[in-house]
Amino acid sequence: MDPTHSTLLHRLLDATTWRAFDVDAEGRILAGHDASGSVQLVELRPDGARVPLTALPGAVSGRYVPGSRRVVVSHDAGGNERAQLSLLDPDAVTAPLGEDELTPLVRDPDHIHGLVEVLPTGEVVYTTNRRNGVDFDLVVHRLADGTETVLYDGGGMVGGATVSHEGTRALMTRPGRPALSSQVLLLVGDTTTELTDAGEHARYGGLEWLPGGETAIVTSDSGRDHLGVAALDVATGHLTWLVTDDAHDVTARLSPDGRRLLVVTDDDGASRLAIHDADGTFLRDVALPAELRAGVADFLTLPRWSPDGTGLAITWTDPATPADVLLVDAERGRAGVVASSREPLADLDLVDPTSHGVPTPDGETVPCFVYAPPEPSGSSVVIVHGGPEGQSVRSFSAVVQALVGDGHTVLVPNVRGSVGYGKRWYSLDDVERRLDSVADLAALHTHLPRLGLDPARSALWGGSYGGYMVLAGLAFQPQLWAAGVDIVGISSLVTFLENTSPYRRAHREREYGSLERDREFLERASPLNRIGDVRAPLFVIHGANDPRVPLSEAEQVAAAVRANGVEVEMVVYDDEGHGLAKRANRLDAYPRAVAFLGRALA
Repeated sequence: MDPTHSTLLHRLLDATTWRAFDVDAEGRILAGHDASGSVQLVELRPDGARVPLTALPGAVSGRYVPGSRRVVVSHDAGGNERAQLSLLDPDAVTAPLGEDELTPLVRDPDHIHGLVEVLPTGEVVYTTNRRNGVDFDLVVHRLADGTETVLYDGGGMVGGATVSHEGTRALMTRPGRPALSSQVLLLVGDTTTELTDAGEHARYGGLEWLPGGETAIVTSDSGRDHLGVAALDVATGHLTWLVTDDAHDVTARLSPDGRRLLVVTDDDGASRLAIHDADGTFLRDVALPAELRAGVADFLTLPRWSPDGTGLAITWTDPATPADVLLVDAERGRAGVVASSREPLADLDLVDPTSHGVPTPDGETVPCFVYAPPEPSGSSVVIVHGGPEGQSVRSFSAVVQALVGDGHTVLVPNVRGSVGYGKRWYSLDDVERRLDSVADLAALHTHLPRLGLDPARSALWGGSYGGYMVLAGLAFQPQLWAAGVDIVGISSLVTFLENTSPYRRAHREREYGSLERDREFLERASPLNRIGDVRAPLFVIHGANDPRVPLSEAEQVAAAVRANGVEVEMVVYDDEGHGLAKRANRLDAYPRAVAFLGRALA
């Protein structure tokens, strides 16, 4: 690879990011910053001070405890996703704290403890699979005396939860029977009431109680193709729609006083922000700073309202913004940058995508972002997101921009099965339709000449389910692709389900199919069973601690491809899980993978 381009990739990978985790009553923002190489907690104070709080080996997140100067810290070990909960006092931090310096709150390193909510009453709500390693329970931990109450132990996964203002009732979601569906439960004491049908093909999420405790805000696509915002009657389960858009997904966050909604509209991978009354009445759009491009409010770190409901802290990313913290003034409808990631990259001419619809032989249209270099070389790289129920959005990607800098045109599709384009689209890859999604890769390849690209010089890149798509493309369409980069990908749907964490197997069989009922199809849809057809060189990246897609998935596919006499490069990181969370490992792996593609597509 050209040294200039190598330097570009290192600069892009070195870019630090910010995340907004919470905001307190005094306007302090609990943020995440990865200057150390992994995301650590930093407090952003109104006077401009930035106080580093943690220095743990792995990524960290957290929430303020309302009415106090305590922070609940969520952390795991080496990317194993077994989250543990601890406490710290920001005012007592004189130097960033290591794990041993945190006050243990919920610790059991063999199990997962997911932070759900921190209540104004000083209670921490979390989920845990410590009962049997498979099913998740919903638990309230009282900080005052350490006592706990189990709100739910009915089995399965807890998708999300919210506890009522008086603390006596809770709403939660758990997976429904159809793929990518969920069910709402009302929890009162020892009584669990199903407010929606487990067999309904619909998503429910974003549950938040409204004052009075009779209704809650929920985001759902019940009876609709796209997500909308509704009021849920907790006595009857009836939905009253508040904000909908027949062409776009709409989600919302409720202010603590129950008066305002931040409404986020997903418009082809870009977020439009607006403030509404809690009854759905539109008040005002939110104007973003002029220097920001079309991008997304990152819902992996949920927008957080200030306790008085006057503003929100959000994480923002776009093709030129690795990740900033914005503070939204809800009354004026304006957002300002509190912590910026853009300055080190300000001299770079980073590329925005154009949006395309790629036709398929069966009459569908695949949404696709195209990042084109000023002087295209004719080569291309197709990057497929994970999930499968994920979505490629208009966000920053060091890999995309570096590949463009090398002269490759980058196609970033939302193949069938992706969210963001309606229920019908995200359902088109369920179980026996899995290979229809793989066929979308061939449609993208057919489209290359219309973009002025050489179909003989195109490669695949993807992580997690995207890694499965890479391997499936190379195995099922060997004549089309010149190379592949597989990151923590599934090589066999059968061995994946057999060897993944037990709690994930129970969850993922709804999407991929059951080992008991669908084994024949799962074998047929597994790239490993067609690996003898692979002729393109392969680059494999995996984390040794991956609890989702075990390392064995990478080891078996690399060995099988090598046995065919085909080039394979494989790198494994002992301190990573499902993906590369540490900058040092990204700086090692991604330049090697990009250089590999440069050779393969020359």
